[in-house]
Amino acid sequence: MIRTPHPPTVLVLRALGLGDLLAAVPALRGIRRGLPGHRIVLAQPAGLTELALETGASDDVFPAEAPGRAVPALTHWTGPPPEVAIDLHGNGPESRDALAALRPRRLLAHACPDGPPWRAQAHERDRWCGFLGAYGIPADPLDLRLPPPATPSPAPGAVVVHPGAASGSRRWPAERFAAVVRCLRAAGHRVVLTGGPGEEALVRSVAERSGAHDRDVLAGGLPLAGLSALVAEASLVLCGDTGLAHLAYAHATRSVTLFGPVPPRLWGPPPSPGHLALWKPGPPGDPHGRTPDARLLRIGSGEAAAACLTLLRQHHDRTQAAGRPAVAHAD
Repeated sequence: MIRTPHPPTVLVLRALGLGDLLAAVPALRGIRRGLPGHRIVLAQPAGLTELALETGASDDVFPAEAPGRAVPALTHWTGPPPEVAIDLHGNGPESRDALAALRPRRLLAHACPDGPPWRAQAHERDRWCGFLGAYGIPADPLDLRLPPPATPSPAPGAVVVHPGAASGSRRWPAERFAAVVRCLRAAGHRVVLTGGPGEEALVRSVAERSGAHDRDVLAGGLPLAGLSALVAEASLVLCGDTGLAHLAYAHATRSVTLFGPVPPRLWGPPPSPGHLALWKPGPPGDPHGRTPDARLLRIGSGEAAAACLTLLRQHHDRTQAAGRPAVAHAD
């Protein structure tokens, strides 16, 4: 009997959140193309497994996570040492050392002696594609699209409004979200409110202030497949600088993203008339602070509502002129 040898393994560390995974998709696809014949394993939170596999850039997920943006332990790795280990988690040395402890044959990391310098002011997608390029692995920062979800959307064609965010500094006030929702509903648009686990009270507050129907309140955290389908089939997404914004970019769904304290040049959407990033320049702020950032608070509800209505109107006018039914994707 002839035994088929197992392909060499590439272990990629990116044990962060939803937005971090999606921002790394171009780099992950570069690794896939640059290391053919290898088994690509992504060390990340288990809850993102389905989405990671849907990108087509990884073959398997190695569950790994730690509170906040800390580096998780990888000591539960039971396979042989990886052929290649790649640190897409941070600039080290903690993340580099976690991978080095597995004794890979080759280690790619910013903190390695041969690693490229850390580009603190680069966009997240550009940073990691540039990092790989320094190792001779080309990657396209715009290669971020996800395939259409197989799961049906719970509200096709709706405007999705997501008021939550992981930190208070990126959380726009509930009353302003409610004002935008009232404006969009008055213009005849169905608006669906979403929120993750622990954000039920916030979402309910926006719903009560805006008069949203109970059927349009999806609080408590949809399963990731359902959330992806909801965003993919939405007419527009309005949210802060969160993972949901990156899901809209990945599905080319029209979006209005409210930025502060982190500028869109670091985490914003790809160039497209279908994405608007609202941002007020100012001194640097704390992206993990507990209170809304001063730049974020300078964005008014009227400005956000006007941006949403502009994108929705432009899309409607284009599809009417072309004689096509309206679809949710950005041009």
